[in-house]
Amino acid sequence: MRRYAIFRTGMGAALAMVSVAAQAGDWLTWRGPLKNGITNETGWRWQWSGGAPRQLWSVQVGTGYSAVAVRGNRVYTAGNRGNRDFVYCLNADTGKTIWQYSYPVPSRDFPGDPYPAGTGASPVLDGNDLHILSREGVAFCLDANTGKLKWQRDLRRETRAQVPSWGFTGSALVDGNRIFYNVGSHGVALDRGSGAVLWKSGSGKAGYATPVLYQIGGQRGLAIFAGPGLIGVDPATGRKLWEFPWQTSYDVNAADPVIAGDTVFISSNYGKGGALLRLQGNRPSVVWQTRYMRNHFNASVLVNGFLYGNDENTLKCMDARNGNVRWQMRGMGKGGLIAADGKLLVMTERGELLVIAADPARFTEISRARVLNGTCWTHPVLANGRIYCRNAEGTLVCLDVRQ
Repeated sequence: MRRYAIFRTGMGAALAMVSVAAQAGDWLTWRGPLKNGITNETGWRWQWSGGAPRQLWSVQVGTGYSAVAVRGNRVYTAGNRGNRDFVYCLNADTGKTIWQYSYPVPSRDFPGDPYPAGTGASPVLDGNDLHILSREGVAFCLDANTGKLKWQRDLRRETRAQVPSWGFTGSALVDGNRIFYNVGSHGVALDRGSGAVLWKSGSGKAGYATPVLYQIGGQRGLAIFAGPGLIGVDPATGRKLWEFPWQTSYDVNAADPVIAGDTVFISSNYGKGGALLRLQGNRPSVVWQTRYMRNHFNASVLVNGFLYGNDENTLKCMDARNGNVRWQMRGMGKGGLIAADGKLLVMTERGELLVIAADPARFTEISRARVLNGTCWTHPVLANGRIYCRNAEGTLVCLDVRQ
């Protein structure tokens, strides 16, 4: 029961923070207001007349997997065309381009990726700054209002980091005057104003997940899901605090760690599974481990002590106390999900958008509609009464779910 209490307490605090952070309904960063795939936005329609939500607009943004960032009437995303990446600022009402910024990228060839040149990381808003990382490890800071370049840093060159097979795909994490990226053996930190490197780690293989901050007792740390496993880092200095080996095929650790209280859930695919760890000082220990939650690159969400996530193409609800599966839904492919207002917004790989009750007692499908074709690996985003979905081929749609 103590484990369950920790999860409920941790999630209760998280939801309270989301309530403050997301009053305007904005989605400023990767995985939303609290960087955990959850928003407290209410007042949106989850049952759709005519069988589908109304599409406001559809635009082509180029190939890739970048999600969107949303502030007010502006939407930010990225895609690739030929040998260039494009970062877009769009009008949320019309989808028309307000500005775009592009930069050259070399051609890539990786058999496991249907769009190896497509963008991987998502844009992150921080005040008037917009941050994005290319697959080659170049960090860009753009003026969010105009699209003008403020600074850029070639992190791969400066840190001599190995480029993972899928490229660098973790998004920026902004904390005070520091910006963190999953580049190098256990991350790199930049100065928010100038982009100067504040600290860097060795040249080991990075993971694909975005760094996550945690605080346990008086210790504040940075959880980096690197290629060989999970690593705790001092955010001020980059000093390694602890590590937990987590070997996977091809060193693919891509789903963000899910942190609540003094626990962290990690998960990987290729038959690996997941584990709940407890952090006591600098000694992570296993609470339980399972083969029945294998997040590929879309992380699980934790709602009221239960994990909801994609277990190798099957949506599952898992009890965070013990790893027991409560229910499952097949046919998800490699799609992603978020949580809002006691519901799950699920995007399947085949372009179906589902609303499902976040209820561990039973599986309840509320709504389902096909909103895209193609390959949909990017989780949906709910912001200001609109749902944004994209496919890897580059189609971004905006759906109106305002009451």
